[in-house]
Amino acid sequence: MTSAEATPELTLADHADRAFLGHPKGLGYLAFTEAWERFSYYGMQALLVLYMVKVALTPGHIENIAFFDSFRTLYGGLEGQALASAIFGTYTATVYLTPIFGGLIADRWLGKRRTVLIGAITMSVGHFLMAFEASFLFALLCLVVGCGMFKGNIASQVGSLYKPDDLRRADAFQIFYLGINAGVIASPLIVGTLGETVGWHWGFGAAGVGMLLGLVIYLAGQKYLPKEHFTPQGPREKAARPAMTRQDWISLLAVLLLIPVLALGIMPNQQIFNTYLVWGDQHFDLNFFGTQLPTTWLITLDAVVSVSFLAGVSLFYRWYGKRWQEPDELTKLIIGSIFSIAGMGCLFMAAATVPDGGKIGLFWPVAFHFMNSIGFAHMLPVSLALFSRLAPVAVNATVIGLYYLAFFAGNFAVGWVGGFYETMPTTSFWALHAGFAAIAGAVFLAYKIFLAPRLMSDKEPAAA
Repeated sequence: MTSAEATPELTLADHADRAFLGHPKGLGYLAFTEAWERFSYYGMQALLVLYMVKVALTPGHIENIAFFDSFRTLYGGLEGQALASAIFGTYTATVYLTPIFGGLIADRWLGKRRTVLIGAITMSVGHFLMAFEASFLFALLCLVVGCGMFKGNIASQVGSLYKPDDLRRADAFQIFYLGINAGVIASPLIVGTLGETVGWHWGFGAAGVGMLLGLVIYLAGQKYLPKEHFTPQGPREKAARPAMTRQDWISLLAVLLLIPVLALGIMPNQQIFNTYLVWGDQHFDLNFFGTQLPTTWLITLDAVVSVSFLAGVSLFYRWYGKRWQEPDELTKLIIGSIFSIAGMGCLFMAAATVPDGGKIGLFWPVAFHFMNSIGFAHMLPVSLALFSRLAPVAVNATVIGLYYLAFFAGNFAVGWVGGFYETMPTTSFWALHAGFAAIAGAVFLAYKIFLAPRLMSDKEPAAA
């Protein structure tokens, strides 16, 4: 049975089409759409916490935000940078929840195309609403809802361009993620620069323009995407699935316990968009030959380094595996935790060695980006592979969905912990994050010693 026969509402695209780098034209339209969407999303995110700390949540501005007095009661008595951090954490955490509902909406009621279009329009509205102080909360709501409808559904359309046995699918997702990375790298250079040097609302407006460009590209490529003959679906009969064995239940419990551990492990990396930017804006020496560089360019630096090490680490293990036994996923997670601790150590040194009243040079921050990126390259793809490997066959898809709860919890915690920045020494603040990475690494080590022989010995490694 072909995937078109299995999914009546979908007509497969022309698989003989190799017009875009040996792939169907539809991949080009999806990749460029996603690149502009990520351009708008990460550009706005790079500005968000700086905008709140410097403008939106300051006297004379905070009073202009509609319904903010009621909204801030959710955060108790937090004010200033701590409140900005908490709002940032809530926003970035919620973005990892809404795609679950976006997928449900697409599967049950609207279909992928209409859901993606509505999501793109909603996000565009959200970006432009950021240009007005009064609509700040409405803007964040639109971005969260729009991203949920857009994010997962456009990625699923990439797979629909290929037959089940088409080996180009894996390469297609590599190209798709190159588009994502291009958007992440470019957005701080344009959106961030406009926001910091011309005006905050110019930056948010540029993010909105980027989202509109993505929408136009998506509309232009409709004829190259799989055709949907979608009708709303009612409840379907549950397909027969294998029964859970005792070993499966143990594996499932082990995976569920890893979710909060992984949340701790990713916190140092996720703090980059939050308190790290505030700290850098206040204390880094960003003067380059007489020109003051925008603080958001630190995000571009991190993106370039991260992409380089994601590729470099993957190539290294391909080379290593041809000569020696390649480490399993848990060992790689332990290695990643060690590098993450080292990255936090670099920020500790940056805070500890700055002279009183002086600016922090970029040696230690750049060293942090290198150490942290190596660590994250061992954390993000490897943890997903581990979840896929350990998840029982009967609930594999559900477990992969639960995997993203770690990012929800991690980002939420980043917002809460970020509020400590103004009340504790900076050295202690980054040492605390090193402690989070160390705890995660210790649990990964315990899993490796006590559980891996029982849980992983009879399972094939999963491709990252």
